[in-house]
Amino acid sequence: MAVVLESLATLSVLVFVVTSMLSMGLSLTVSQILDPLRNASLVAKALAANFVVIPIVAYVLVFVFPLSEGQSIGIILLATAAGAPFLPKLVEVAKGNIAFGVGLMVLLMVVTVVYVPLVLPLLLPGVQVNPLDIASSLVVLMLIPLAIGLVVKDRYESIATSVEPVMSQTSTTALVFLTVLMLVLNFDNLVSVVGTGVILALFVFVAVSFAVGYVLGGPVADNKSVMGLGTGQRNISAALVVAAQNFQDPDVVTILLVGALVMLVVLMAAGGELGRRSEVPSETSSLTGERGDQQVTPE
Repeated sequence: MAVVLESLATLSVLVFVVTSMLSMGLSLTVSQILDPLRNASLVAKALAANFVVIPIVAYVLVFVFPLSEGQSIGIILLATAAGAPFLPKLVEVAKGNIAFGVGLMVLLMVVTVVYVPLVLPLLLPGVQVNPLDIASSLVVLMLIPLAIGLVVKDRYESIATSVEPVMSQTSTTALVFLTVLMLVLNFDNLVSVVGTGVILALFVFVAVSFAVGYVLGGPVADNKSVMGLGTGQRNISAALVVAAQNFQDPDVVTILLVGALVMLVVLMAAGGELGRRSEVPSETSSLTGERGDQQVTPE
C-alpha cells in the first residue's frame, strides 16, 4: 500500500507542477512576466531576501533550537534553495500579481541552480552539488511547460483560452491529492519530531521568511504578497536532490518532508488571508482598470 501511495504522490507532484506551469503560460504573456522584473530595486530585494537574509535566519535558528545535526543540515538546505513551483498557486490563492509570481519563481529558480553549488559547500563543508542534477528536473517540469503555454497563448489565443481553465482545475485537484497523500505518507515523520522542537523551528523559519519577503515587497500590496510567499516557500525539490546526493542521515530528508508540509499549511493559510483582504481592493481596481494601485480603507 505504501508503494502505491508513494507512486500516487509522485504522480500528483508531476501533474501539479506541469499543469500549473501550462496554466500560467496559457494565461500570461512574456512581457507580463518580465515587466515586474524590470524593477531593479524589487529584484535586488528579492535576491537579497532569498539568498542572503534567509540563510542567516536559518543559521540563527539552528543555534537557538535544540536540533540534531541532520535536522540542522535540512534547515540550511531549505534556506539556500528558492524558486518553488508552488509559488504561482499560492499567489493565485492570495489574489496577488500572478505574472510577478511566475517571473519571481523563474528568477529564483535560475539563481538557485547557480547559487547552491557555489555557496552550500561553504556553509556545509564536504558537500558536493552537481548543478545539472538540480537544473534538469526544474527545466523539464517547469520551464518547458511554461514555454509551451506561452507559445500557445501567443499564436493560438482561442485554444489557450479554452484549455487554460482545464489546466488550472487539474493543478488544483492534483494539489489537494498531493496534500492528503503527503499527510498520510509522512505521518510517522510528523509523529517522530513531535516534542523535539523541529515543528516549532520550521514554523518560525517559514513565518520569518514570509515576513522578510513581505516587508521588502515595497508599498504595492500585490508585490508584497508575492514577495512574502515567494520567500517563505522554499524549493523542496532542489533541496531533496542535494540531500540524496550527500547525506545518509535520515533526519535530513525528514526535516525536508516535514518542512514541505509546514510550508504548505502555513503559506496556504497566509495566502487565503491575503486573498480575503484583497477582495475589496481587487473589485475596485477592476472598475478603475488599475489593479493594485488603489487601496480601499475598510469602513
